Amino acid sequence: MTETLAHTPPGDGSVPARVVDHPAWAALKESVCAIRPAQAKDGSVDFAADPAPDRAALTRHVERAAAAVRELSPLLPHDAAYHRALIADLRRWAEEGFGVPDFLDSLLAFQPAADRADGRQHLVLFPMYTQNGNPDRNLEAVVLRLVWPDWLAGLERTRYDNPLFLGITFEDFTPGYDTNSAVLFPETVAVRSAPERFSWGGIFCDREAARFRRVVGAACEVTSLSLPEDARELLADQERCQQTFVLWDLIHDRTHSHGDLPFDPFMIKQRQPFWMYGLEELRCDLTAFHEAVRLAADGYPQGRDVQYAVLLDRLFRFPVTGERVRNYDGLGGQLLFAYLHRHDALRWRDNRLSVDWDRAREATVRLREEIETLYRRGIDRPKLVHWLKGYELVSSYLAPHPGSRWAKGPEALDLSLPPRKLVDDVLPDEFPLSLFYEALARKLRGVVESTRGITAEAAAPARAA
Repeated sequence: MTETLAHTPPGDGSVPARVVDHPAWAALKESVCAIRPAQAKDGSVDFAADPAPDRAALTRHVERAAAAVRELSPLLPHDAAYHRALIADLRRWAEEGFGVPDFLDSLLAFQPAADRADGRQHLVLFPMYTQNGNPDRNLEAVVLRLVWPDWLAGLERTRYDNPLFLGITFEDFTPGYDTNSAVLFPETVAVRSAPERFSWGGIFCDREAARFRRVVGAACEVTSLSLPEDARELLADQERCQQTFVLWDLIHDRTHSHGDLPFDPFMIKQRQPFWMYGLEELRCDLTAFHEAVRLAADGYPQGRDVQYAVLLDRLFRFPVTGERVRNYDGLGGQLLFAYLHRHDALRWRDNRLSVDWDRAREATVRLREEIETLYRRGIDRPKLVHWLKGYELVSSYLAPHPGSRWAKGPEALDLSLPPRKLVDDVLPDEFPLSLFYEALARKLRGVVESTRGITAEAAAPARAA
């Protein structure tokens, strides 16, 4: 039976009511939170477990969640087709015995990038894992809003085409997002088969901005770094930071498929040494920095803000956030700091950090050029040689672990093995933190931990311990 949903929003429809203010949202969250503990890692429910989950109770919660979606759908007429498919997927999951969930039909029906409008709400419910958050495919519900101001839409249309990109902010969420996760990606959803092509990808710019403000503010205090006035103003303004991050992410995201790329694309599911992921992420950020310099010259104030954000976030937050095991974002931040330090764009003297911002801009551009050269030459190299050249670039600025086999060169590796097997010889922390970052990490540990689950409402900068 096909679900029928009313499509008329309340009032005159010009400003739809907030989903999170509707009683059905609270009911939906309650049902989702009741179902989640019964789910296994793959999203299924094991009724042979001890104690056994209550099948009848779970079925009631699924039906209550479906009823809540049906009740909320009139607030979101642009997502009516998705909500119909979602209700069908929820009910089929229950009717078929709560096996591994398959929400492919509703995933394909959800098309938020087809018509991006600033401030538009979306209610999202899927069995999925949350990157940098919950690794299990539990049900998650999140209400979000798009960030798509006219100036950004114009840049995407004329300079940085990225038709799949969504800048988004949190309205409310279930526990999988009470974590460090700041993305909403379709590939995390439980489906019977992956679509040939995904049609959207979302970045929570409010969480990124809030983390940036809190950690960088504390780091500046710890290191006694004196920021220029416009950088201080950026840190003090959550809305301005969100606009900064949505532009940064727009350019970063499209850069993964632009430039002189080796034919083998840099996708996370491929097995390769983590420093190659670190170089790719840093390349995308330095490209955003390069474009931000051009935008500032063309009169876009957001261009100046992106430059500060890339440098400060990369230098302060990335290296001291997360575990040290294959921390490729942390590695990129360490590399940027070491490069700027080597080229005298920043100094750590008398327990004070100082930055020559003009020299830092010049050095950042040169580092991007070195990585671009590595990529361009990598097109003509075998994979293993490309990896070794990447290692050579990183290790020329960062000291490898003393026990590293890769640091001893190709003669220390078993070259009879395929390249993917040589990844096993990479140490979990191939490039340990420097003395500077070891001390900084200790000082900022509490601040970094405080950003778990952070939203714009709690974004005020924190003091370091």
